[in-house]
Amino acid sequence: MRSTSILSLVPAALLCSVLIAGTAFSRELPDFTLLVSENGPAVVNISTKQSLSGSRKPRSLEIPELPEDSPLQDFFRHFFGEEGEIPEDLFQSRSLGSGFIVSSDGDVITNAHVVESGDEIIVRTSDRREFVATLVGTDKRSDIALLKVDAEDLPVARIGSSKDLQVGEWVLAIGSPFGFESSATAGIVSAKGRSLPTENYVPFIQTDVAINPGNSGGPLFNLSGEVIGVNSQIYSRTGGFMGLSFAIPIDVAMDVVNQIKTKGKVSRGWLGVLIQDVTRELAETFGMKQPRGALVAQVLPNSPAAAADLRPGDVILSFNGRDVPT
Repeated sequence: MRSTSILSLVPAALLCSVLIAGTAFSRELPDFTLLVSENGPAVVNISTKQSLSGSRKPRSLEIPELPEDSPLQDFFRHFFGEEGEIPEDLFQSRSLGSGFIVSSDGDVITNAHVVESGDEIIVRTSDRREFVATLVGTDKRSDIALLKVDAEDLPVARIGSSKDLQVGEWVLAIGSPFGFESSATAGIVSAKGRSLPTENYVPFIQTDVAINPGNSGGPLFNLSGEVIGVNSQIYSRTGGFMGLSFAIPIDVAMDVVNQIKTKGKVSRGWLGVLIQDVTRELAETFGMKQPRGALVAQVLPNSPAAAADLRPGDVILSFNGRDVPT
């Protein structure tokens, strides 16, 4: 009886330890409820209207021959006129995206690709108000656009910094995927400084936050409720979320926005070099212990790099006191 009692206590002890460990682990998981309630009102839904023209717009419609007393005669005349002309306002497309308010008097940040080619941009807030926005300016290279709406006392998103962002840090996105407004999704930072094949001007933040069409232009928050990125792209073979999302660092975005506001355009410095990664084979050729740095493949004539005597074959290991690992 005594040995049976002792053995019966072992599973109970194990169960208690598992419950205690599970409780401790659950306490470490972040609670996003306050973050969403405080910052959700500063996130907006963005749609655009575009009148289709040219080959995309049918010039006329072949009206079937109907008896004069047919009730369908009135239907076709009402919508298509006597000659089958199709009203222009029937041919408009809408694109859905997201954005966030950065000033109480109506400055809104979004992606450039969300508002490109739009004849009319409509910004809708979380309390269902709608504004026709003015496009202040865009920068396609960084995929950032600045909009302006005529309003006052709007809720504002707090701007943070992406410089101190750590891989593995929790982040939250709020946006309108597929038009479902004010949707919140969470994940972690997967990597920093990602370079995408078609984008050479942005060191992207890679996350595993669920981002889908419609999230573009929406904010990426840290746990302090500060915007540290602008959701921009996904890597997908299906068109939907596959675990690879990319955000523009907020430091890059705000630099672009400030230049658009003050100068109306974005200016960038340039070195005049074409660079490539240092592979293992190249590192062995250069006598390097391990592959690192950026290999100068070409120096453009009459460039700052040429004036500084940079040459093809040089390997840049540091820049402005910071290591260049890749």
